[in-house]
Amino acid sequence: MADAVDKTYFQELADQDPAVICRRVPGCQFHADGGFYTLPVWGQTYALYPREAVIKPLLPADEAPHELFCFFIIYYLLRSRAAAPSGRWISEKDIPGGATFFRGPHQIPTRLISRRYENDIEAFARTCRRLQGSPLAMGDAAYRFEITPDIPVAVVYWAGDEDFAAEAKLLYDQRIGHQLPPDVIFSLAVEVCRRVGRAAWKRLSDNDGDQP
Repeated sequence: MADAVDKTYFQELADQDPAVICRRVPGCQFHADGGFYTLPVWGQTYALYPREAVIKPLLPADEAPHELFCFFIIYYLLRSRAAAPSGRWISEKDIPGGATFFRGPHQIPTRLISRRYENDIEAFARTCRRLQGSPLAMGDAAYRFEITPDIPVAVVYWAGDEDFAAEAKLLYDQRIGHQLPPDVIFSLAVEVCRRVGRAAWKRLSDNDGDQP
């Protein structure tokens, strides 16, 4: 699904030299016979067709990629500069401009995770392992996801009690602000929350009017 992605991104991709893009982006390949790129992202390989303005998974998937995730994928292919992760985690508020950007309509929807699992740490862990997460020693449970070779995202979870509700938080490598602008980081963050809290997504959207 890429209908909501600005078509100028696909035109820009069509105008680029595939050899330059494939040298710059880890894992990217260009298939000249079909005129499309393939890019591995978070355990799935996506095909990007610049002329048709289409992004789709190559392997069978439960559902088509969300439009925000498509935006992340094509932006990453076009503009991101690969760099080794620093190994230091930060929150979205620590990203340059993040304190003002990640609020209101751009607040990271981590409640899709916290409301989905409440105090069921084992269920959270099972989901994260199924999504190829690696455990981290943070919170009551935490997992690291390799979205791309140079962009890891961590999800940290705290169980609730009679005084505090369950809470989830996303963390990013310190270099992410140099690779992606806030709106693209938000698009990625929504997909992470959406996948980890997938069972809660439709219910909360229907009840509260959330938009992915």
